[in-house]
Amino acid sequence: MVRNRIAALALTTGMCLSASAWGEDAITRDGVITGSMDITYNTRTQIDTSGDFKEGSPKLGVADIYKVDLNVLSQVKFSGEVQRMPRIRGRLLGRTAQDAKLTYGLDISVINPRDEKQTKRVGRWVGTMPGDPRTGVYDLASGKDQGSSLRFAVDGAGSVAGYQDLFAGQLQGKVEDKGNLLTRNYTRIVKGKQVTQTVTKVDPIGFIGIELARGPVDVFPRTSVNGSLDYDYETGNWYANNITLGYMVDGKAVNDKITGTIKWVEDPQRETNGKGYYEFNLRFNEEANKPASDVGAAFDGASDLDAFFAVDTSVPTLTGRIEYVDTFVPGGDLPASSKAIYSLHANKLTRQQIVNFAKLWLLIVGPTNDE
Repeated sequence: MVRNRIAALALTTGMCLSASAWGEDAITRDGVITGSMDITYNTRTQIDTSGDFKEGSPKLGVADIYKVDLNVLSQVKFSGEVQRMPRIRGRLLGRTAQDAKLTYGLDISVINPRDEKQTKRVGRWVGTMPGDPRTGVYDLASGKDQGSSLRFAVDGAGSVAGYQDLFAGQLQGKVEDKGNLLTRNYTRIVKGKQVTQTVTKVDPIGFIGIELARGPVDVFPRTSVNGSLDYDYETGNWYANNITLGYMVDGKAVNDKITGTIKWVEDPQRETNGKGYYEFNLRFNEEANKPASDVGAAFDGASDLDAFFAVDTSVPTLTGRIEYVDTFVPGGDLPASSKAIYSLHANKLTRQQIVNFAKLWLLIVGPTNDE
């Protein structure tokens, strides 16, 4: 069925998109996620002056804008815009005056693997992801109550039927009250022993029964996600906390677990040039793929802290960088705008793992940038 759907898409788009063209089972290649994201933080520059809301709140109706142009595996492209409106509370009683929500308007295109200049728009990632007015938790399915379900809307063409597949589940964004941050321990196998990193000011982005829409072709199935991606306010680092993904491939159940880190590194001249980057070191199924032999030689001479963040290519990993150039709010240290350049690399990953990560990363674009 998968091969038939892809072959039909190839006929209707004039591209060679056979199952083999979508890539080998295990991919080791640079640049599996590339492109850019231009962010305009309007909520930091258009501040309310009425005095009706909590100090520093943006004006009602103001949204941050994410302009997306991401190429995944040189096969799928997401391009367009995501808007984020924050939750706004009243100054005196703290009642919600504006609910948080993200609104998606991304074109989904397929790319000819043999000629990347040939692209075909095959659908849209559209709809809203509202936040609960009491808890701030995003409900991926409740956009339907506003007449705008969060979904993949894939066009029909020729013998290939169009479809719509809805997102579902809940996404816990960063907490408003930074006085209630958590302490968590994270572990890594280094030099054949378990090394623990304790973080005392953790703010988790929680994935609670999330369902990622399938597509844009059937080799990329509907996927469930649980776990959390935890932010450390002291260092700016992220920790993958047992993020689990479940899906079906060729009738078989697949369960992935993502662990590891995304480390924030600031340029020494960041105050003037606005530069910094996230260094990715995410491991897929680390326990299942750890080698029988000790690979500690790769870390000889390193401190436990350095080794904790070191890349270990003996297990499947997603590495590389997202580089930022920020323009700061006048008189402040928060960005008013950001230019983010993506260059992420795969080591022994499947195409489903790579595309699932790209979908999940776009889903958390608000919490990872400006909450």
